[in-house]
Parts: sequence; C-alpha cells; structure tokens
Amino acid sequence: MLIGVPKEIKDNENRVGLAPSSVRELSHHGHNILVEQNAGVGIGVTDEEYEAVGANVVATAAEIFERAEMIVKVKEPQAVERAMLQPGQVLFTYLHLAPDPEQTRDLVKSGAVCIAYETVTSPHGGLPLLAPMSEVAGRMAVQAGAYCLEKPHGGLGMLLGGVPGVDPAKVVILGAGVVGTHATHIAVGMGADVWVLDRNLDVLKAHWQQFGRSTDTVFSTQDAVERHVFMADLVIGGVLIPGAAAPKLVTAEMVKNMKPGAVVVDVAIDQGGCFETSRPTTHADPIYVVDDVVHYCVANMPGGVPRTSTFALNNATLPHVVTLADKGYKQALLDDPHLRQGLNVHKGHITYKSVADDLGYDFRDPLDALKND
Repeated sequence: MLIGVPKEIKDNENRVGLAPSSVRELSHHGHNILVEQNAGVGIGVTDEEYEAVGANVVATAAEIFERAEMIVKVKEPQAVERAMLQPGQVLFTYLHLAPDPEQTRDLVKSGAVCIAYETVTSPHGGLPLLAPMSEVAGRMAVQAGAYCLEKPHGGLGMLLGGVPGVDPAKVVILGAGVVGTHATHIAVGMGADVWVLDRNLDVLKAHWQQFGRSTDTVFSTQDAVERHVFMADLVIGGVLIPGAAAPKLVTAEMVKNMKPGAVVVDVAIDQGGCFETSRPTTHADPIYVVDDVVHYCVANMPGGVPRTSTFALNNATLPHVVTLADKGYKQALLDDPHLRQGLNVHKGHITYKSVADDLGYDFRDPLDALKND
C-alpha cells in the first residue's frame, strides 16, 4: 500500500502521523511511504532520517493526497486538506466529528473512508488510541492551570501547592478516567488539595485504591458539581462520551458564581467541551476570561509537547496502521470489530451512531457498509 504522511497544519501542531521507527516497520512489511518535506521538524526529525528508513520525501501535501491510498495524520483534516481527499481514499487520524458539522459535511462529501483514532476500542475495554493523548493532556492540564493561576496571567495569584502556613489551591477534577487519573498524579505531586468527581462508583473505588487519602473522591451529582466548582481555584474538565459531544457539566450561571481569578481547563474541548462557556483556543492564544474566570481551552493540548506525544501516539496506532496496510481497509475492518468502531464516515455515509445522532445524519451500520462496499 502507498501510505502518505502530510505535515500537520493546524495552529502550533507539531506532531507527525508516523515517526521514523513506524516508517521503518511499514517498509519492512513491503509498503511505500510518502512523507511531506519537513513533516518531522517539530519533533526534531529531519527529512534525511525519514529517507534513511525507506520513506520518499515529497515537496507538497497535494502530491501526498493525490497519490496515497491511505493518509495517516494526527489532527482532524483542515478545510484545505479535506478539499484534497479523494473518493475511496482512507484517512486514519483523530476526527472528533460530533462538535464539528463543517468537517463532517466535507468528509461525507469527499467519499473518503474516515477512521477515527478516538473511537477505536480494545478487547480489554477503553479507547486505546485516545488514551496516550489523554495521558499527556491530563498531565498538561495541571501545568496549564498552575500557570494560569499566576496573577500576570489573570489568575488568583496562587501557588498550586501553597507553602508551609498557607493553603494550597483546591483543584477539582471532573471525571476520574484517563485524563482525570493523570491530572491527579501531577496535582498531588505539586501539593494541591485535590477533589475528583465521577458518576461511576467502581472508577471512584479504583481511584481511592490508587491514591488513598492524598485525594478526595466525590460521587458526581448536579449538587456536588456546583458545590465543589464554586469553592475551586482550578477546575479541570476531563469527561468523555466516546464519539459524542461532551456533556455540559458546568453551566454559564455556575461560572458566574466561581471565584474571581479561578481557572478552568477544558480537556474535553475536542468534543465540544464540558463547560458551557468553553470555546476552542490555540497554543498561540490559549486563554480568555469569562466573568472573571480564566479559561484555557486549547483544542490540541498534546501538540505543545509534540515529541513526547508523537512517540506515545505511534506506540498505540502503529499496529493498526500495519493491519490496515497489510490487509487493506475493508478486510481489516471486517476482521476486527474493535478497529471497525473507528469507522466514522464511509463513502458518503455516517457510520458512527453518536455522530449521526448529534449532527442529524442517517446512520449506516458499518458492517453493512463494508459488506456492500
């Protein structure tokens, strides 16, 4: 198979779909790889390093989209990239379609086969291609929150961990999943007063067993969310409904009643955000203020640490890229029901139920779409 890796063009996005080690693996399997010039510069990898492991470096993304049978990216295709997609071409990347009707419309119109990292499942449960970036984003969320709490950045002027004789910041984490767990690691390590809310008692018990008395766990209700958000210095939103828009757990009215100078970090912004006042921001302009509350809502947080993120992501995605290339997308998806869960758009049809429901499309069962391909 001819596989294409374009340079990411989203604002301050320096990750790359395939690292050189992944290219070498695919070359070993007999596949040909096109890599756009300077695609790896953001992770400190040169074109020569790609060529040394078998890639053909080309000058433009247009050539990749014109020639490749499968495109492997990191972030959702931007408008100029969507315009270059071809009918039947396979796109394997993060999509986050539910809060993005324009992207969804363009992908449906393209006739391409679009497989989303974030909805691929695992035989053991969970979302294995989303997890590594959730780990990164959870850890970064605390760093970003601590930075925003500083007075020059609009915050209360608090040190997250306090000092002897002075209280630490109260950090409230909404969701005890992958994001919440990794955010807890960092917040506890920095000495914050950490409170974690979730609706799943088993998850809360596991969190308690892992962290013990270094955190407080709370069963999430509307009353509990409101009570703890009002007292918080930093709130981190890490809730997720696979493939669907994130639930708005914190309303605009609740934000109005938060402490002036408090900070919210919305890690769920890729799926629309879990704060009613959230809107996507970029690494170039990451924060804004609503009702004296600082909002950090960068939609590609792991792109801020692209080297770590690229290798972590490739560790998870490479086996699936190899399978898609070795078998062809149709057979690979028919053989593996967990990889098939990643199929969001197939030749003009929405094949992921939550996306269809959220955006008002007719849903086509992915198995039916593939069998009648």
